Amino acid sequence: MSESLLNAAAAKFDQAEVYRVESESHQVSFESNRLKEIMRRDTSGVALRVIDDGRIGFSSTTDAGREAELVDRVASLVPFGSEASFEFPEPSGYPTVDIVDPAVAHVAQQSMIDTGQGLIERLLDEWPDLLCDARIGWSTGRGRIMNSAGIDAEYEQTSYYCSLGAQLIRGTDMLNVWAGFGSSHLFGEAELDRLLQTVRRSLRWSKETALATANTGDLPVIFTPRGVGATLLHPLMSGFNGKNVANGSSPLGDRWGENIVDERVSIYDDPLIAGASGSRPFDDEGVASRRHALIDKGIAGGPLLDLQTAGQLGKTSTGAAGRGLASTPSPSSSVIDIAAGDTHFEDMISGVKEGLVIEELLGAGQGNELGGDFRANVSLGYKIEHGEIVGRVKDTMISGNAYKVLSQVEQVSDSAEWVFGSMRSPAIQCLGVEVAAKDE
Repeated sequence: MSESLLNAAAAKFDQAEVYRVESESHQVSFESNRLKEIMRRDTSGVALRVIDDGRIGFSSTTDAGREAELVDRVASLVPFGSEASFEFPEPSGYPTVDIVDPAVAHVAQQSMIDTGQGLIERLLDEWPDLLCDARIGWSTGRGRIMNSAGIDAEYEQTSYYCSLGAQLIRGTDMLNVWAGFGSSHLFGEAELDRLLQTVRRSLRWSKETALATANTGDLPVIFTPRGVGATLLHPLMSGFNGKNVANGSSPLGDRWGENIVDERVSIYDDPLIAGASGSRPFDDEGVASRRHALIDKGIAGGPLLDLQTAGQLGKTSTGAAGRGLASTPSPSSSVIDIAAGDTHFEDMISGVKEGLVIEELLGAGQGNELGGDFRANVSLGYKIEHGEIVGRVKDTMISGNAYKVLSQVEQVSDSAEWVFGSMRSPAIQCLGVEVAAKDE
């Protein structure tokens, strides 16, 4: 069907592309310590994108019986489409990426139930008052790209994941902690135990509450790997998004190749990492994947570009196109990989006289995120006094600028941890974070 759709479109328009996806997913979920849902979902669909008279036309469907209508539908839309700054790419070689594990598709439903129950029971043994949630699931998927320039490429990917959350209510105080991990490969007890230990650590550190010290950025703040993702990553990535660069809203402007943060900070978009959830041999436009330096030892490498933004900037695509079935491609990250440093995480904490550890935010994204700003309430964070965690902070807000904060790095931990399989980050200790705390 894809071939006939492409042939029909190529005969009618200057250029054409067919994007097809199929997936099968299975999940079990627990809520408040009990099995809540067992779910299976099968999805498939196709999208047609064309270029005709210099304009882009697009339409998609999940109804196999209506695929033949896409050509006429696109024909009615293309005169009103955006101007195309690219041509569909010709065939090229693709890297081999290890993202399929046949064992994933053989995980039994009862095995997932047992995994969830086992994790919850191990938490309740130590904290019987907890209300625990868990999700365990797997999926298989296939993507195919064909275009009138000659590309016909496809790849398969498997995914296995587990997330674990715990809620503890003490009077008017409500504590929520979570952790999760995902991979293209089936994982076992070692990874599940790390997941469990992460939740246990958060619960242990939250046993007492503490009042954060308000300051204007002169006290150290340690972002855990999850804290890096929750606080710094989104405002930072906004500056590297090719759309923002092309329309002039990125604060990086023409600073590519310049030092923008501390030299201990290196951040890569790397879709070639074996087993990572976002890895792939090519992007959603058929451009070969490659490791791309966003920041290399403090120096700005280059933005994430798809075909359209690359054309607008007079550059070549970095293989960063992502898309949903119902949307046209746009620049996006695949797997964020942040380089580790040389300090043990425990030593980072023990070396702080007074400061904060940040894991989760509530309402992140306030402020001028395009400019690198962040401002949000801390939903999960801890106070450090004399080198020890003394309790969870409440009624606390942090704010700052990702570029400024990462220019005041004090230490980077010597190990990087996966955050849900699509980001790997060390803990980072910085100055420059403003803290506002409500007096009790």
